[in-house]
Amino acid sequence: MRFSELAYSIFEEATRVYHEKNDVDTSVSCSYASGTIEASLYMKNWIDAVQWHLEDIIRDPKINAEEALKIKRRIDQSNQVRTDLVEQLDSYFLARFKEVKVVANASINTESPAWAIDRLSILCLKIYHMNEEVNRIEVDDRHHQLCTNKLTILLEQKKDLMTALDQLLEDMTAGRKYMKVYKQMKMYNDPSLNPVLYAQAK
Repeated sequence: MRFSELAYSIFEEATRVYHEKNDVDTSVSCSYASGTIEASLYMKNWIDAVQWHLEDIIRDPKINAEEALKIKRRIDQSNQVRTDLVEQLDSYFLARFKEVKVVANASINTESPAWAIDRLSILCLKIYHMNEEVNRIEVDDRHHQLCTNKLTILLEQKKDLMTALDQLLEDMTAGRKYMKVYKQMKMYNDPSLNPVLYAQAK
């Protein structure tokens, strides 16, 4: 099985399990052994699924300001956890390819494998929810057709992204490409780097 197929099958599983309760406060349910790449992929999609629905909730025009602030803080925290997990996935690939001899004309990719995986996880959620829209019965034909067209594009994007990810991994296995990991270095969560926060500490 190609890596993209493994990843996407796990993303679909996590998406399905999350939506059985469809509650942002549902405890994560993962059957994969802790520390495995499968568990990391499952957790990646679960985090994305929860954040997807938090983003829906905060856009409720009737939400009160206090609740909106709580959701925004939760989204910020989720973004940090998501970024940390992507960097953990890249550490897996660094270890996987550390013994590969890079050829003389090897090139670096525009994104690391884990950030491509991040996009694939979110794409899985887009496809799930667009498929829901396609199957809504209370909408008119125009809505149905628009969503059907969008779903077709998303499925094509899925195929292209999976192909590109596998090609990247093949090139890295052969030493034709190599990877570097640049930490995200998010500044707004760091009290020593966010001017609003460090001004209050004086």
